Amino acid sequence: MLRLSIAFFLVAILAAFLGFSGIAGASAGIAQILFFVFLVLFVVSLLFGRSRV
Repeated sequence: MLRLSIAFFLVAILAAFLGFSGIAGASAGIAQILFFVFLVLFVVSLLFGRSRV
């Protein structure tokens, strides 16, 4: 999921560089959502991974 977030971020940068502001904004929003979902899942996996000891 982190790879998808980075890919959308790179698409946003490329689109912004080429002047496609609508696509850049949408890609940046998707990248931000995916990144926060990744962080939440990462923290949950750390918490539940430690409780099995």
